[in-house]
Amino acid sequence: MNPRIALVTGASRGIGAATAIKLAQQGCDVAVNYLRRAEAAHAVVRQIESLGRRALAIQADVSEYAQVHRMIETIVHELGGLHILVNNAGYSSHGGIEQLPPEEWARMLAVTLNGAFYCAQLAVPSMRQARWGRIVNISSLRALTGSAHSPHYATAKAGVIGLTKSLALELAPYNITVNAVAPGYTDTEMNRKSLAEKGDQIRSSIPLKRVARPEEIASVIAFLCSDEAGYITGETISVTGGIYMR
Repeated sequence: MNPRIALVTGASRGIGAATAIKLAQQGCDVAVNYLRRAEAAHAVVRQIESLGRRALAIQADVSEYAQVHRMIETIVHELGGLHILVNNAGYSSHGGIEQLPPEEWARMLAVTLNGAFYCAQLAVPSMRQARWGRIVNISSLRALTGSAHSPHYATAKAGVIGLTKSLALELAPYNITVNAVAPGYTDTEMNRKSLAEKGDQIRSSIPLKRVARPEEIASVIAFLCSDEAGYITGETISVTGGIYMR
């Protein structure tokens, strides 16, 4: 397989964009999934193409099975296969148990957990055919600690870890590894409001006294997608600056 073909969901910005570019730097052709930010996704595609790799921007809501099916079919047809899947697409909202509308609970699970399942289910046939595959699911620090203000987010991300372990067991015989990465506070657009409001407090709670750059999270993801990580499966790698030790 040369080159390997990767799909990164939610790749128009933040950790997803950094991961798509990092995989291209490692020699992959990359499908850049997005929901609404077409211009940003195409900018990521141009960066990948400047590295001499093929890239494809493709719009799809990962919570919709039919759209995921169309996306995977398009990738296999236009790029020639699919060997690496990074389930990064996410959804952000806040609300305690008494304030959280049921539709917010449902939307969080649909994007974060259902989306990861749909993408994996439809990507696995190409990986099995190649007898090689990598799936990396993006979880969160909150899956490990819980959340006092976003129980739906923590629950969905914890479900991602359960999905990771289950798929790792099932797919190991086909040389497909499945791992999760649980980032802590990261300098992304999704986090900038909270960092602006209480950044000093957040940084003081982290042993390294800073938040992560998206590229630092992307480097861990890209390693798990490499041949060098071939004996790692079913694991959740915390990338939190040490905050989970407390």
